[in-house]
Amino acid sequence: MPGTIDDLIASIEVELEAAHKRSRKCGAEIQLILDKAQQDGRSALSSEEDERVAELFAARDQAKGDVTGIENKLANANKIKAEEMERAEQQRISSPTQTRKPAYDQVARVGREERTYRKDEDPYGKGFLSDVSRQFLFQDVESASRLARHMAEERIERAQYLQRAVGTSAFAGLTVPQYLTDLYAPATRALRPFADACNRHPLPESGMSVNISRITTASSAALQANQNDAVSETDMDDTLLTANVQTAAGQQTISRQALDRGTGIEDVVFQDLLNGVATSIDSTLLNQATNGMTNVATAVTYTDANPTGAELYPKILGAAAGGEAALLAAAKPNLAVMHSRRWYWLSSQMSATWPMINFTNLPVQSAGQADAGSSYNSGFRGVLPCGLDVIVDNNIATNLGSGTNEDEIYVVPSAECHLWEDPGAPMFIRAEQAKAANLGVLLVAYSYFAYTFGRYANGMQKVSGTGLVTPQF
Repeated sequence: MPGTIDDLIASIEVELEAAHKRSRKCGAEIQLILDKAQQDGRSALSSEEDERVAELFAARDQAKGDVTGIENKLANANKIKAEEMERAEQQRISSPTQTRKPAYDQVARVGREERTYRKDEDPYGKGFLSDVSRQFLFQDVESASRLARHMAEERIERAQYLQRAVGTSAFAGLTVPQYLTDLYAPATRALRPFADACNRHPLPESGMSVNISRITTASSAALQANQNDAVSETDMDDTLLTANVQTAAGQQTISRQALDRGTGIEDVVFQDLLNGVATSIDSTLLNQATNGMTNVATAVTYTDANPTGAELYPKILGAAAGGEAALLAAAKPNLAVMHSRRWYWLSSQMSATWPMINFTNLPVQSAGQADAGSSYNSGFRGVLPCGLDVIVDNNIATNLGSGTNEDEIYVVPSAECHLWEDPGAPMFIRAEQAKAANLGVLLVAYSYFAYTFGRYANGMQKVSGTGLVTPQF
């Protein structure tokens, strides 16, 4: 069935935006080729580059021609809409009568315009994902119209976040409705317990890195030997600490039969994609080569063939002491991040002696206290006698050490665990038909982030060694 004039205008606007993108993409590739030749110090382009540049100019001219035609089509559609609005306005004109006006509480009023995709009407994203797939597969006008309205709403409500994300990648996607991200983030998988406890900042508006200053040489102060003698002076020095903007992404291939005739497939797809991205970010923070916590943290080794909780606890205190000695007043170690198997093993340990100094309100006969109402990825699981809050995170590796059966405990200050993400955590999704011959549609979800734990040397500490092998219960 034909849609309304608003649906037609929305689809034409989508077509116009695509033509503009083709034109910009051609221009960007031409500039890239020229920049490469300039960087190489070449006075002329190669024959292949000349041919490619000619193709790009032709494609850009074609896109510009398309833009002109689409703009004319859009102008005609807007003219029709204006005429319809004029007729509707004339129809609303009425002459006053003696009819009694309705009571105040019987008058219909509109307080705000509802979103295209709403939690009360589409709680699991079935309509949204269906529109993404149908617009891609069938060029469905109504699906394209709804998606265009959704993106217009996102540009109004979260314009600054969309601009940041688009500026950091060569490809763009549809913004996932925020309520769906909130719904599925705490559902399954290892997710992001540690990432949620980090010191979070807004991602910069542009660029593929975050640069912050790190003081490496501090100013000095000393006693003045005699009056009017020169006082102590040391020039401060800093180095640039760079955190690269990275992309966490996941993909899922859905059969066309599932899209056309499946029931509930959208719930599973969204849950799998969004949780996968959340888990990827957290795992990167902990395990990435060079910059991940396991590689940045200074090790306090616990070696024991028959480990006990009473022997492990002083090692945790040793890590906290090392971190505080390195940070002093800059930050205080306040988190002990461990795998769930280590947390339950500690809970299983018995002792006839207790710490000499306990945290406020902690029972004196206990070596820690658990939050009875907490669960995985819901915040702190408990507190140790020294006041360290415990974060349980199953993204911590359990195949470390020579026996590939060890995990680690990270004792860190959350204030110095820096994570840059867009507020509201915009997540994007796009469709590809990489498996068209198999009647499959590939959906890709992705998000941008940057992090660093390296502002202060030895500020991050970890307990590791043979005392942290697979626990025995």
